[in-house]
Amino acid sequence: MAEAIQLTTPEAWEKLWKGPGAFLVFKHSTTCPISAEAHREFQAWCEGVAQGGLSVYWVRVIEERPLSQRIAADTGVPHQSPQAILVRDGKVAWHGSHWAITRDSLAAAVADPAAVESHSTSLLVAKQEHQASLTTAKP
Repeated sequence: MAEAIQLTTPEAWEKLWKGPGAFLVFKHSTTCPISAEAHREFQAWCEGVAQGGLSVYWVRVIEERPLSQRIAADTGVPHQSPQAILVRDGKVAWHGSHWAITRDSLAAAVADPAAVESHSTSLLVAKQEHQASLTTAKP
């Protein structure tokens, strides 16, 4: 199980961003129902994944706005919420937002970020795919 560590300061982010290795950061809005669903998917992914050298972090974008803005500036990934960003050796390897954040998309990105589009070309398509997966998962 990967344990997600909450980031709360730009200084903590800077140390992480400038360090070696791989990590995933999940940006979460505590007031958005779409973000709440993505957060559930993120947590389910965390519960099902072995740490395996990948550090996992999360940020509350409203409460830690300067940190969220700093992440966007440093990575070059425009802010969205919810949002997941996979970094390998100081470079963004993958990112996704909104309904494109599922336990399956996170697993695929970590397994082979080159095989996954960096961002859903259509949030509507991602939402439809997500809703279809929920429908097929029910008995």
